[in-house]
Amino acid sequence: MTALQGGPADREPADGEIIVCPDGPLLVRGDFEILTPSGEPVARQRRTVALCRCGASAIKPYCDGTHKLIKFRTEPPSPAEPEG
Repeated sequence: MTALQGGPADREPADGEIIVCPDGPLLVRGDFEILTPSGEPVARQRRTVALCRCGASAIKPYCDGTHKLIKFRTEPPSPAEPEG
């Protein structure tokens, strides 16, 4: 294996990874199986998929971009910022 240049501590590449997008989905890359709460596999056509975190996607468990329309935020507003 070759080290990734410029990555965190020049880490070795992983077989798979999950990337947390600020105010957006989880990007899942690699060889993962996605299961429903009942344990049934979810169809997956690509090696990289975006999983919904906002709960508003029409194609759950996948992201359809609705998080942008509803202004989904992963961090609560700081006390100095007014809500809304």
